[in-house]
Amino acid sequence: MRLLNRRPGNVGSLVSAAMPFALALVVYVAASGVRLADNPDDKLLPSLSTIGEAVERVAFEPDRRTGDIILWSDTAASLQRLLIGIAVAALVGLAVGVPNGLLPWFGAFWSPWVRALSMIPPLAILPILFIAFGIGELAKVMLIVLGTAPFLMRDVEQRVRELPREQLVKAQTLDGTTWQIALRVVLPQVLPRLVDGVRLSLGSAWLFLIAAEAIASTDGLGYRIFLVRRYLAMDVILPYVAWITLLAFALDFALRKLNRRCFPWYGA
Repeated sequence: MRLLNRRPGNVGSLVSAAMPFALALVVYVAASGVRLADNPDDKLLPSLSTIGEAVERVAFEPDRRTGDIILWSDTAASLQRLLIGIAVAALVGLAVGVPNGLLPWFGAFWSPWVRALSMIPPLAILPILFIAFGIGELAKVMLIVLGTAPFLMRDVEQRVRELPREQLVKAQTLDGTTWQIALRVVLPQVLPRLVDGVRLSLGSAWLFLIAAEAIASTDGLGYRIFLVRRYLAMDVILPYVAWITLLAFALDFALRKLNRRCFPWYGA
């Protein structure tokens, strides 16, 4: 049997997925041991015991100043901003992308604007957002929206244009109005693709969130990372980076399960 036709079983898939992480952990422990042997006070690669103490401090002990548990309060603040921004971007992407792809006159007017908007680096307009919306929550959410909505609008528009023309013609022969065709023919087929688009945009959304929190915030995962970096507190930074990665995986997994549960026909 050719190698390209061999597929791992459930156990093999699990072991294969875990091996890169285990290898990275072994490399880190070895590199940390070498650096700490030369300099016990080295902060660049702290030992696992030092990282464990830091995790216990930020994840289980209340802060002396605020009384909050730092990791969980930062996580709640960041997830709230991220989820609101992604939800708004998805609604905007759907509201603009569907008519762009379905209505020629609408697309002729708005598609060039969407393409131009998608070429603007979102981080370049971050100062403009802070000037226009202040340094509160709105500016951070708007950065996520402006960073992900253009991609979702273009993706939805392309998906609508890829729908078989025969479906639209048949719906019109059955006396379907434009509104009915949009709701009953186009929308059900575009929604699972929109969920996939949101999954693909999560990485960018996390980037914009952390950038906004690092510049102007008093809480959040990005704020905490950039706060402790001045003290070279890698024992806090590394667990925060690992936690952000775990949250991103969890969100991606939840969206994949949502697609399978709500649209079982998609990808079958």
